[in-house]
Amino acid sequence: MSTEQGSPHGAAEWDARYRDADRLWTSDVNPALPVEVSGLTPGVALEVGSGEGADARWLADAGWQVTAVDISQVAVDRAREIDPRASITWLQTDLVVDDIPGRDFDLVTAHYFPIKADDRDVARKLADAVRPGGTLLVVAHAPEGMREHGFDPDDYVLPDDVAAMLDDEWTVVTQETRARGRPAGGGHHINDVVLRARRG
Repeated sequence: MSTEQGSPHGAAEWDARYRDADRLWTSDVNPALPVEVSGLTPGVALEVGSGEGADARWLADAGWQVTAVDISQVAVDRAREIDPRASITWLQTDLVVDDIPGRDFDLVTAHYFPIKADDRDVARKLADAVRPGGTLLVVAHAPEGMREHGFDPDDYVLPDDVAAMLDDEWTVVTQETRARGRPAGGGHHINDVVLRARRG
């Protein structure tokens, strides 16, 4: 998912947005994922806000067993049609109200997954789903890019906020703002905030 201008937050709104486009997002993997994950031993991954599935497919190609979740059933059905292989489980899930499907993941990753400040418990769910020794990767548009598109960064839980939630059992490996390398989802965001942390 992405926090582009006018982005919806409910399942019905996201379903409508996906129905209105043959493809809502690029089919390319988000750039931070291979940079941060290529050195990890593949295991079981949770991919949050999976959309049409580019990141989940990259993870599966790299040897991960992936559970990919999105709030939109339309997106989940489209992603499953694109790639029905057994190493990816596609699930419609609203993490504001639903439990995470499983726990003790070796990797939990969320790119441009909008968590409203009032729903910060969602971020805690993501961290809690990581097994000891596992990795949490959270990537968001840099605050200045959000402001350019009419969003107040203070309304969202950003990677730095997630880092502040982590206790002493976590080690932050990456916490930085970097050039994305290409615009996100056809938009104009060029800088990402990247958080990678290891549990235990």
